Amino acid sequence: MWRRQDAQSTELERLTMKKEIHPDYHEITVQMTDGTEFTTRSTYGEPGATLRLDIDPKTHPAWTGVQRLVDSGGQVAKFNKRFEKFGLT
Repeated sequence: MWRRQDAQSTELERLTMKKEIHPDYHEITVQMTDGTEFTTRSTYGEPGATLRLDIDPKTHPAWTGVQRLVDSGGQVAKFNKRFEKFGLT
């Protein structure tokens, strides 16, 4: 009888997650580009944090089929200024 209990407890230990090696899994708020929000669970940030999206399924060309330039760091403006004399902008 002792052998069977030892085998069962060993199996249980094998299936149990290790302690203190997994990131904290908590609720956060995700804010879409149009301002709508929803709550989900994630390992991102601290509990109650807000994740603000720059691109989401409502604005990404893969889902909308419409191209839109996202100006990060003024790169689009810099390009337009550089090539405005060629009529490319």
